[in-house]
Amino acid sequence: MNVSRHRRAWWLIAIALTLLPAGLARATDMQTAAGIVPVAERPGKIAVFDIAAVDTLDSIGVEIAGLPSNLYLPELQALARKAVSVGTIFEPDLEALSALQPDLIILGGRSSPKRAATEQVAPSIDMTMDGDDLLDQAKGRLAAYGALFGKQAEAGKVEAELDAAVARAKAAVAGKGRALIIMTNGPKVTAYGMGSRFGWLHRSLDLTPAVSDVDAAIHGEAVSFEFIRAANPDWLLVIDRAAAIGSQDQNARATLDNALVAKTTAWAKGQVIYLPAGDFYIAAGGTRSMIRVFDAITQGFTKSP
Repeated sequence: MNVSRHRRAWWLIAIALTLLPAGLARATDMQTAAGIVPVAERPGKIAVFDIAAVDTLDSIGVEIAGLPSNLYLPELQALARKAVSVGTIFEPDLEALSALQPDLIILGGRSSPKRAATEQVAPSIDMTMDGDDLLDQAKGRLAAYGALFGKQAEAGKVEAELDAAVARAKAAVAGKGRALIIMTNGPKVTAYGMGSRFGWLHRSLDLTPAVSDVDAAIHGEAVSFEFIRAANPDWLLVIDRAAAIGSQDQNARATLDNALVAKTTAWAKGQVIYLPAGDFYIAAGGTRSMIRVFDAITQGFTKSP
């Protein structure tokens, strides 16, 4: 690919847009991981590498022309049949993208380091989300996509559905005790607290953490079964990474089925909730994915004795 030629082409396009009569060249200011970026409205053909963005865009009826080869979530598999495969969530295929000629490329999370490369093909934005305010970010992204694609009404409807799911979950967890979020990766266990990658769940639901001093690192804190026993949570919220990525490693139920975990209040009372793994680990911030996560929490806390 001739990089300099593509760069010159995008400069010419930008100059041409500035010369169009007022009202014809319109842009939407998008809040991205790199700050506010103006993006030309109504892009006709898009490629999307962030699964959360795929989920949200699909929820408001935006057609996606280019997608990663693996979408991970069963709910998104039908989209692959209508789109061109343009790489993976880790490695965009620049030749496939060049052949597709998208008007906009949306990256995020695992694909975000490739923005400089995809910019050689088409304007690219990094829509990565993380941190304790993930729910607020997700709603902001939803509104921004609605404005960009002229789907404001659809975005408003989905936001109302998301708000309702959050309200149901908050009501379900209120006064039910302390929770510990853990992720299994085969036989390994990692805990997540406030300020960590999954800490947004505590914040969005006012869910009391079982441990206040868990390392807030993005990958959580590797812990032992003794740690879980000492924390003695009323609830265990479990993410099975192997299930999320389709690995054949030992599943979460097998990993946690041991004498130490069995002594916790959560295990003894059957208050262990296995969250939708792909929704929580791969597509966190996608609106439909978040709704499914909140609904799983509502169901789990409601079924408790």
